[in-house]
Order: sequence, then C-alpha cells, then structure tokens
Amino acid sequence: MNRLLKAFGGASGLTQIGVLAVVLMIVLPVTTDLFHLNLFGKYLTYTFVAVGLVLCWGYGGILSLGQGVFFGLGGYCMAMFLKLEASTPEATKIQTTPGIPDFMDWNQITALPWFWQPFHSFGFTLFAIVAVPAVFAWVIGYAMFKRRVGGVYFAIITQAIATIMTILIVGQQGYTGGINGITDLRTLMGWDIRTDSAQYILYFACCAALVLCLLISAFVLNSRFGRLLIAMRDQEDRVRFSGYDVANMKVFVFVLASVFAAIGGAFFTLQVGFMSPTFVGAVASIEMVVFCAVGGRLSVVGAAVGAFAVSWAKTNLSDSFPQVWPVVMGALFIGVVMFFPRGMAGLVADYLPRLWRKRATRKPAAPAGTAVSSTRKPPAGAPQEQHS
Repeated sequence: MNRLLKAFGGASGLTQIGVLAVVLMIVLPVTTDLFHLNLFGKYLTYTFVAVGLVLCWGYGGILSLGQGVFFGLGGYCMAMFLKLEASTPEATKIQTTPGIPDFMDWNQITALPWFWQPFHSFGFTLFAIVAVPAVFAWVIGYAMFKRRVGGVYFAIITQAIATIMTILIVGQQGYTGGINGITDLRTLMGWDIRTDSAQYILYFACCAALVLCLLISAFVLNSRFGRLLIAMRDQEDRVRFSGYDVANMKVFVFVLASVFAAIGGAFFTLQVGFMSPTFVGAVASIEMVVFCAVGGRLSVVGAAVGAFAVSWAKTNLSDSFPQVWPVVMGALFIGVVMFFPRGMAGLVADYLPRLWRKRATRKPAAPAGTAVSSTRKPPAGAPQEQHS
C-alpha cells in the first residue's frame, strides 16, 4: 500500500488530486447552474494542456509555444467525425452534393476527400485523437532533439509551427472550414450533445478524464523517469554523459504532453460544439503557457487550478475590457515568472505551512486577574523571599 501511494506522490499528492476531484465533480455541480457548469467544462479542457506543460516545461525544461497545435488536432479529429454524422444525405438535401459537409459544398467540392473517409468510424476517431498529435509531436521532437535544438530556439520553432498550422487551416477552406472552422455539431452517434442531460454527462466525462491524466502525470513524475527529467532539466550534459539518451527522453515527454493537449481539444469540441483555427495559433498557445505559469509549473494540480482561474478571469475581464485583457495577460505572465516562479502552488506550499506553525506555537492569553507563574531566576544580589 505504501509503495502504491509513493508511486503517485504519497498521501499528499493523492490528497490534492482527490480534493480537486471532489470540488469539480461534487461541489461545482451542486452549487452552480447548467450554464455556468458548461462554461466550467470549457475551462477544464484547457487544464489538460496545462498539465502536459508541467511535464514538458516544468520538469523537462522544454518550453513549447505550440501546444495549441495539438489541442487543435484533437479538436479537429473529433469535429470531423461529428460533422460527417451531421452530413447525412437526408440532412443535406438542399446541397448540390448531398452527404458531404456544407462548407465543402459551398467551395464546389464534389466528393469527400480521402483523409476524411476514416472519420466515419467512431473507433478510428478515438484512435486518431491520440495517434495524430502523437505522431506529429514525435516528428517535431525527433527532428529537433536529435540535433540538440532546445531552449529558446525550440520555443520559437514551435511558435512558428503554430502560425503555419493556422495559415494552412485557413487557406484550405474547402477541406477544413477555413476561418470559421467546423461548426454546427449536434450529435454523437445519434445522441444529441446539446441537451441539458448531455451537457452534464460531458462535464463529468471531462472531469474523469482530467483526473486520469493527473494520476498518469503523478505516476510519471514520481518514477525514476521523473527524477531523470529533473536531472535533465538542471544538468543535461551530466545525464547524457551518464549514458542516458536525452533526446529520447525529451521526445517521450513532449509526445505525452501533446496527447494530453489533444484530449483536451476533443472535449472542447464536444463541450462547445465547434472547432476553429483560433485555438491553434500562437496567441492561444502562449495563453496556455500562461495558464501553467500562473498555477505553478512544478505542480500538476496547481497548473490545473491556474488554467481554470485564468480562463475564468479572461471571460469576465475580456467582456468588460476587451482591449485591456491582452495587456493584463502579458503583465501576469511577466510578473509570475519574475516574482512567483512557482506560481500559486508555490505560494501555497511556502506560506501555508508557516501559517500552521504560527497557529500551533501561539499560546492562549491568560484570563484577567489570573496570576501567571514565572520560572525566571531573580537577578544576582536581589533579596531572596523569606519563608517562615
């Protein structure tokens, strides 16, 4: 039992995940209405990216500014299946070519492209949500890390890839939906995902998947591989000279973080009902890094809370001050990196034990009129009390 607890970070680590699960799956559904619960479900999809960045950036030292690419790949894979289900010949009788997505018909495409064909299968779609981002991340990681490209250079390259991917999606409007994305997604295998009951089920499914990702992350970080990640982040050359293949370690953690992001993207499509290139580009990717930094890049639970909190703040501030929010986001990122490098999780870890120690050592005040005994000895030369 102790060995099992240790594998997931001990009692403290499992307690943190358990408390977060209780808040998400019991407290929030009981205390909020369906509209806000659906909004919280949207926020939760970003936490998958933040948790992956803890592995990749916090422990692996690999800053990726292109995680929106993998978030978008997972979302587009799910959207393609949902769009094909909504594009039955009966539902598209007014189109020139029934049975294909509406945006293809608008762009004079008369047959479904070959890479869309497998997404008629839900099983293949689930496989693609994991496999497509994993293969893409492996290609990028293998090409970069085998040539020892890292640090700021890797961050810039991933940001460039995010920009290129956005341009590609927008430019291929007939195959991807263009700037509008893939919209009007209604059913999942005949199940209407827009109903109230469906929104509740999707929210709880998202919470369960998040808890599973947190457990996987905790297991990885508390294993021998997790200790090697920290060593690689701090002294990469020493780890390499010790006989370990640093490039393969980087590729693995980068692929794992990308798969987490893709799962979040798939749930985002189900929760919101569409997917567009705005969630793929460099701006969205940088926001995801801010989520991780604010929550704490050395804590998977802290990163999840940070993604939730920053998303909530963005929704409220961007509605009232849409032009101010990007400035606030940039200032928040700079301030956290400079003054609170471990984020909210670091603040809690530093100040909460101090607060408890102060309370434990604080003595209760003596009641009024009560004599307080003293064990201090009288100074030398002072008259001693005489006892008869």
